[in-house]
Amino acid sequence: MATNSQHPYHPIIYVRGFAATQGEIEETVADPYMGFNVGSTKSRVAWTGDVKRFYFESPLVRLMSDHKYEDVFVDGDDLVAAERNNHPVPYRSIIIYRYYDEASKDFGTGETPPIEHFAKGLDQLILRLRDKVCANKANNMTPADFRVHLVAHSMGGLVCRAFLQNTKLGSAAARAAVDKVFTYATPHNGIDMRIVRNIPGWLSFGDVNNFNREKMAAYLDVPRGDDVSLVKNFPPERIFNLVGTNPRDYNVAGGISAWAAGDASDGLVRIENAITHGPGADGKDVTSPRAFVHRSHSGHYGIVNSEEGYQNLTRFLFGTLRVDGILNVDDITLPMEVQKAFKDGKKVRASYQFEIAASVRGCQWQMTRREVRENSAIFRSYGQLFPGKDGTERVPDRAMSPHLFSVFLDPRKSVKTSKSVSFAFDVKVLVPDYEVNGVLFIKRHYEGGFIFRELILVEAFPDENALGGWRVKYGYQDINPGKPGVDAQVQLLSTGDASQGFVFNIPIEQKTRPGLRGSLRIEARPWS
Repeated sequence: MATNSQHPYHPIIYVRGFAATQGEIEETVADPYMGFNVGSTKSRVAWTGDVKRFYFESPLVRLMSDHKYEDVFVDGDDLVAAERNNHPVPYRSIIIYRYYDEASKDFGTGETPPIEHFAKGLDQLILRLRDKVCANKANNMTPADFRVHLVAHSMGGLVCRAFLQNTKLGSAAARAAVDKVFTYATPHNGIDMRIVRNIPGWLSFGDVNNFNREKMAAYLDVPRGDDVSLVKNFPPERIFNLVGTNPRDYNVAGGISAWAAGDASDGLVRIENAITHGPGADGKDVTSPRAFVHRSHSGHYGIVNSEEGYQNLTRFLFGTLRVDGILNVDDITLPMEVQKAFKDGKKVRASYQFEIAASVRGCQWQMTRREVRENSAIFRSYGQLFPGKDGTERVPDRAMSPHLFSVFLDPRKSVKTSKSVSFAFDVKVLVPDYEVNGVLFIKRHYEGGFIFRELILVEAFPDENALGGWRVKYGYQDINPGKPGVDAQVQLLSTGDASQGFVFNIPIEQKTRPGLRGSLRIEARPWS
């Protein structure tokens, strides 16, 4: 990787989503870019339903205009697919994996191959692209230096995972060339509907059984069971999951799909099924970086055709700093009346909703957003945060601490004078519905109220003399708008190893009842 002078701008292979019917397949193969060129002029404005005009040219056009990428279509030929075309292939190029061509009646047999076949085809495409790129002397590239990014929508993410995870479906050389994977709205843990828990394996219409967990376990080469989102043979932290949270605007099948998928979905894929995990470098299970955006599975309000999607994509692919926010809760106090009932031996139950919205300086779009009214807030019961028996002292379970965000920053887009990078996050802990002996306690309840809420700004300045290479400030929007002013007490993530990144904590203490005590843990790591 160190010898690749073009890093992080590697070739991008786009892997499209599922086409159910023959008509959809024919429409797909008739498009040179298979949908990656589709933009939108519409932007849904939150919950009101009003439509705002916003011109998003498409991911393809933006990558070309912003990052100088090129396509590989010249004189009617696909330079990567054409065996005898000697036209040079640029390194910073976008390639469309046209895996549905074989299923077309015009270009193929009209029969759709299995997903395993698509995975093998991706392996061959990567190796063919590598050879074409390395043959172009202007790229100054050797096969050992060559890397590629995979960007996939919906089922395309499963094609990528099948190729990466199942050693029977690809070569070691092609897998080693993959640098990062970005998935839009991929059903990593299958598709669940109201009527049936999981797409049944016998339902072969349009090959929708590709989303049955037993079948997925086979082509992903993971143990059969309820969880097929497990990543193997590839670092889970180098897969980004962009999760849609808006079923309302998914109009496929006249809205039946959105109804069947339910509220906590993008209209097809449930939020809980759109995230991958797997063993990290230390062998412990880690969840892949992810972001949540109020977009539907596809269409004019779709997740691919969105500025939020593009901003997350380019920062994940090209950024140099990853920042994660975790809310560590040390204690949550109860209202006085509920506390008295608890001391009197009555059974008290409560669960908590955590809302988060994170944004980066200079961008009008939020990188991630999870809200109760969009059915995407983080949910934790008191028993999850503080496991144990009633009447005993409980210690917080850090494994259940809410992970608020993963944000990728690019210092190349920093303020020119200070070279700093900055982001903000709005975090809320909503007042729960308390139950006392099974009866709802609402004497002190105001809908929409919260125990804790702060809009916090964080700014990091590169400083070779500072611990971890960065000097960090944070602040509160309501105290000093737009200007972080408190010096963070930075520590190294790994003792004695500044290359692993740094961490600092922002203390929280709400002394009111109900109240919250804990800290916001901010972890920053170099990203390449």
